[in-house]
Amino acid sequence: MKKIKYEIKTIKFLDKSLSFGERTHIMGILNVTPDSFSDGGDFVDIDNAINHAKEMIALGADIIDIGGESSRPGHQNITTEEEKNRVISVIKRLSAETDAIISLDTIRAEVAEEGLKNGAHIINDIWGLQRDLNMAKVVAKYKVPVVIMHNQDGTDYKNMVEDIKEFFKKSIDIAKEAGIKDDMIILDPGIGFGKTPEQNIELMSQLDELKSLGYPILLGTSRKSMIGKVLDLPPKERMEGTLATTVLGIAQGVDIVRVHDVGENLRAAKVTDAIIRGK
Repeated sequence: MKKIKYEIKTIKFLDKSLSFGERTHIMGILNVTPDSFSDGGDFVDIDNAINHAKEMIALGADIIDIGGESSRPGHQNITTEEEKNRVISVIKRLSAETDAIISLDTIRAEVAEEGLKNGAHIINDIWGLQRDLNMAKVVAKYKVPVVIMHNQDGTDYKNMVEDIKEFFKKSIDIAKEAGIKDDMIILDPGIGFGKTPEQNIELMSQLDELKSLGYPILLGTSRKSMIGKVLDLPPKERMEGTLATTVLGIAQGVDIVRVHDVGENLRAAKVTDAIIRGK
C-alpha cells in the first residue's frame, strides 16, 4: 500500500489551532437532544452532558461537537430558542471547565452566533452554508473554521461524486463571498444525508476523489444506517462497523472522524496513521 502524501497545514482561530496532515483528529459527538437516532435522551441533563464530554476528552477527543437538534430521518423540528436553551449552557460550562476545542452543530446563524459568543470555536453546518444564508456572515465575523457538509433533499444524482463536488463549490463560493478565509474551510461528504445506504457505501469507496478540492475532509459515519444495513444491528452495536469506516476513510485521506466511541476509534486511527502516514 502506498503512503498518502499529506500537505501539512495549521489553522489558527480564536485561542486554538488544528494541524492537518500529521495525524487524524477525533471529534467526539455530544448530542444534547431527546431524539437523536443513537443516543437521544442520554445527555439532555447538563451534568451528564458535561461529564460525558470530559470522558471523551480524557479518551483523546480533539474536538467536542455539540448538537441541540436531531437530524435523523423523521426528526421533529424545534425552535431557535429551544435549540439555544439546549446548547448554550453546555458550551458555557464546557468552555469554562476544559480546554477542548468546541464545535457547534447547527444550521441556524442565530444559534451559531450565540454559541460563538459563549465559547464555541467551530461551526458545523449540515447544510453547507446553503440553508441559512446568514451563516457564512457569522462564521466570517468570528474568524472561525466551518465544516461544510453535503446535503440535499432526495437521493437523485447524475454522478454522485461530481454532484457533491458541485455542491461544495457552491458552498465555497458562498463562504469566500462572505469573507471566510480558504484555510478555515473543512468539507464533510455527508454520509447518511440525502443518500441511500447503498449510495453511502458507494461514496465510502470514493472519498479520495474529494481530496482534489484541496480542503481537509471530515467523515461522520458513526453508528449510521449503512453500517446497520450491512450488519443488521441496532445503533449502539455498530462500533466495529464504525471502526472499519474510520480505517477506510483515513486510508483515503480523511483528516477528522466524528464518532461516538472515542477511545476505540482513536486506537484504530493511530494504527492506520502509522501505516498510511508513516506516523
